[in-house]
Amino acid sequence: MPNLPADDLAKELAAAARIVVFTGAGISTESGIPDFRSPGGVWSRMKPIYFQDFVSSEDSRREAWRRTFNGAAGWVGKEPNAGHFAVARLIAEDRASAVITQNVDNLHQASGVAAERVIELHGNASYATCLGCGLRHELEDLRPLFVDKGRIPVCTGCGELVKTATVSFGQPMPEEPMMRAREETEACDLFLVLGSSLVVTPASHFPVRAKRNGARLVIVNREATPLDDIADVVLNTEIGPTLTAAMRDLS
Repeated sequence: MPNLPADDLAKELAAAARIVVFTGAGISTESGIPDFRSPGGVWSRMKPIYFQDFVSSEDSRREAWRRTFNGAAGWVGKEPNAGHFAVARLIAEDRASAVITQNVDNLHQASGVAAERVIELHGNASYATCLGCGLRHELEDLRPLFVDKGRIPVCTGCGELVKTATVSFGQPMPEEPMMRAREETEACDLFLVLGSSLVVTPASHFPVRAKRNGARLVIVNREATPLDDIADVVLNTEIGPTLTAAMRDLS
């Protein structure tokens, strides 16, 4: 009987003492969230708004908020899929210490992973923050201001600009998540990539760091990645069914 992808993955999971899960857009496309760069993806349908343009141009801010409230990017409002729930089980059973994610859709938290175990490299699209004082603002509190009154949101605490809590092009990477991601990467013995093309830096440096530090590297992605050559296992398959089956083998 041929070896199935889930069998190979189950062996890696069973042998690991400390797993770090690294997720990209591919885990969320199975929930109906579009990815960024492929044909039909977000950036093929609309140009990104750069951070400096958001800060300097009222027109850019207005367009950014229009996209937020009309759901143009499709980043929020979906439900977790089998892949998210399997990752949540890895965390709940203490097989995995953390999820490092490039996604902004909040689906790991929605699947039951505690917020403190999710390291968001590119932020979160489900709420907003003040660019001055960092105060969190809920989108539903800002919606009437923009949709009904046409006013661009500003911070209720300090009056500075408010932006969705995502990391835009040209915006500095958040220092704390980057530091935590490095620490988790260096402490793991299995770095499990789920649904990332591994072409976006600096996020793509983490699997390389893990491998150089002696960890096993497993990549589950539908397409080939630039790091396949250094990986211990590469599975070009669907994430949800494969990870779910692998987790059953661990029971």
